[in-house]
Amino acid sequence: MLLKDEVEMLRRITLFSGLPPAKLKLLAFTSDRVMYSAGENLFHQGDIGDAAYVILSGKADVLVSTQTGQLKVAEVEQNSIVGEIAILCNTPRTATIQTTTPLEALRIRKDDFLKLLADFPEMAVEIMRVLADRLSQTTSELTEARSRAQRAEA
Repeated sequence: MLLKDEVEMLRRITLFSGLPPAKLKLLAFTSDRVMYSAGENLFHQGDIGDAAYVILSGKADVLVSTQTGQLKVAEVEQNSIVGEIAILCNTPRTATIQTTTPLEALRIRKDDFLKLLADFPEMAVEIMRVLADRLSQTTSELTEARSRAQRAEA
């Protein structure tokens, strides 16, 4: 994939859509393009957060460890970003990302990602929207699961 193609892919991602073309080109240039086969992990729950990943093609499962094994909590696909929580919160990875198809991604190093946020506050607002949407989805799923558990106990 050419640099101009990577820039175009980044432009399609809501998080980066407001960035000027020169910044998108710089982001694409400083990012690493990585490829994974189906069944490989981008990272594991508990790893240090050193980068975020923008999925250019393919799909992956978001898995969390539980007492009974891995639990799939979501699926991500083209134009999704993963790994930003560990970077933003300076915490270990909250989930494992395992590919379900061949996957191509841009790996954005932590320092480059944080610099973008500092330079473009509107990008930070978009990250908050993404995280708020995820929190809302998780809250809904948790509420539904607790309701099912209470009905099962009754």
